[in-house]
Amino acid sequence: MTNILIVEDELPISRVLKAYLEKHQFCVEQAFNGDEAQRKFDSFNPALVLLDVMLPGRSGWSILEYIRSKSSCPVIMLTALGHIDNKLTGLNQGADDYITKPFIADEVVARVKAVLRRSKQIIEGDQVKQFGSLKIDFKAYTVTLHGVELAFTPKDLSLFLFLAQYKNQTFTREQLIEQVWGMDYEGSDRAVDLAIKRIRRSLENWPASEGEIRTYRGLGYKLCVYE
Repeated sequence: MTNILIVEDELPISRVLKAYLEKHQFCVEQAFNGDEAQRKFDSFNPALVLLDVMLPGRSGWSILEYIRSKSSCPVIMLTALGHIDNKLTGLNQGADDYITKPFIADEVVARVKAVLRRSKQIIEGDQVKQFGSLKIDFKAYTVTLHGVELAFTPKDLSLFLFLAQYKNQTFTREQLIEQVWGMDYEGSDRAVDLAIKRIRRSLENWPASEGEIRTYRGLGYKLCVYE
């Protein structure tokens, strides 16, 4: 069974989500404040975290930062803060999806399944690929260049791993948004351009003779690998 950690201080909401997820054969653990969330994340090893923003003690943003400091575990934010700026904050800090309260429990289950599918797609196939001096470990969620691990934001890393999984294939901005940010992303597709710019900066020492991320005007992006 797939482990899901629900971090939600409102007991009725947590109980409903737990019941619906267990109905769909997930193994569920609950936490009701930030400190408990951190302890249970470390001990329960969840495949996905449903994380409320407004928590007693440590906030959901703090817990998200803690999770991202040590894991690529998918995180879906749950919050009553529905303004687009709050959503962008969550996504830019490494959340994989963002659900505004009030919500329908069936929708949450559907979002959980969708995020888990996207996460699984990234690591399907070869677990390690070597493109010259660039090594990509899809299971460990790491990219090393000349033996040194590169630092990416979680979303940039997800985007690069997706392009690497489907090397030498061109994807439009819309396709990349759907695969990496999710179909319900409400921000601008400029997020893709900015992420690509940051990724290229991280790869600046990757020899051009081995590969590059190419822009196809009017089409999209491709990770070209010269083998």
